[in-house]
Amino acid sequence: MANKLTININIDVLDSAAELSEQELQAMELAQQAAADAYAPYSNFLVGAALVLEDGTMFKGSNQENAAYPSGLCAERTALFALSANHPQAKIKLLAVTARRRNEQEFLPAMPCGACRQVMAEYEFKQKEPIPVLLQAANGKFYRFNSVADLLPFQFTSEHL
Repeated sequence: MANKLTININIDVLDSAAELSEQELQAMELAQQAAADAYAPYSNFLVGAALVLEDGTMFKGSNQENAAYPSGLCAERTALFALSANHPQAKIKLLAVTARRRNEQEFLPAMPCGACRQVMAEYEFKQKEPIPVLLQAANGKFYRFNSVADLLPFQFTSEHL
C-alpha cells in the first residue's frame, strides 16, 4: 500500500492594499510600474516584478517578448537575472509580481510560471533564507507566501546533481 504525503502551505490572503506593509505597497507599486514598461506586443499581457533587497533598495523587471516566442523572458526572471548580473551578493527580502492586459486598468492574478518558480527557488537556495513572495490576486486582493518553497515545494537544486 502506498504511503501518502500531505503538504500544507500557508498563504496570507489580503483583502486590499491597506493590509500591505509600507514596503510591500512600495514593491507592488514598482511591480505595477514595471508592468507598464513590459515589451509584450504579441500577448498584450503585461507583467511586472519588483525585488526588495536587504538594504531596502528595490529592483524591477518586466516581461520581454520576442517574435520567436521561446526567446522572450518573464518579468520574474528578468528582475532576478538583472539583479544577479549587477549585484551578485545582494540578498532578496521580497519579490512582488503583478499583471494586467494592455488597455485595461485592472490588475489580474499574477501566478509565476513553472520556469520562474524554479529560478526563484534557485535564488532562495543560493541565499540560504526564504524569499517572501507577494502576488497580486483578483478583485484587489493579494497573496502573501512566506517562501518560494510554498510555490514550489518539490524543488530541483544543486543537491540533486
